[in-house]
Amino acid sequence: MAPSFPNMSTDAGLKKLNEFLADKSFVEGYTASGADVKLFRQTKGISPDAAKYPNARRWWNLLASLTEARLNWLGGVAASASSAAADAKPKAAAADDDDDVDLFGSDDEGGDEEYKKMIAEKTAKVLERQAGYQNKDKSSIVLDIKPWDDETDLAAMEAAVRALFPGGLEGSGLAWGASKLAPVAFGVKKLQILLTIYDDKISSDDLEEAITGLEDYVQSVDIASWTKV
Repeated sequence: MAPSFPNMSTDAGLKKLNEFLADKSFVEGYTASGADVKLFRQTKGISPDAAKYPNARRWWNLLASLTEARLNWLGGVAASASSAAADAKPKAAAADDDDDVDLFGSDDEGGDEEYKKMIAEKTAKVLERQAGYQNKDKSSIVLDIKPWDDETDLAAMEAAVRALFPGGLEGSGLAWGASKLAPVAFGVKKLQILLTIYDDKISSDDLEEAITGLEDYVQSVDIASWTKV
């Protein structure tokens, strides 16, 4: 469960978020969620001061790199889950009071059958789409990405890296995971980032070419670990 924060339009909110994100990329879990979107909306499009709140600024840049459609989807997932949880008890009580209540909102058995048919069709499509991936070989990789110097904007660099290979495993064949900053030398820090790939869609050459192509930020990229999963 995500912790509570003061409003992100206040220094108190940004300070608490900055401290919380010292060793994390997102508010909840290893990828952006509805909890992140809720706080991001509170900033009203104004990025946190990188000097005062470097961790919050890094997080803000990651959220800002997402499309509006993606943000809306993530926010909608959170709202739907919250709404479903809030409605669960009243619906259960109503079912106990009257066994004849139609929870699907259909007026007759015909409508009920149409609803079940729609669910079956959607389920079949999902299973069909996943079938092509279930036997594919996957790898879990940790990359070390080094900037040019200690003045490189690491938050912007991470946002640029995560913008590569969009669409997740089923789209591009790559899904980005958790990340952290690790010291190198002389005040320089490197970005360590976890990712999962389908082996037949993404190669090490693809990763190196794409990431080193971010010439404004990236000096080099190395594979810290590569594990078959």
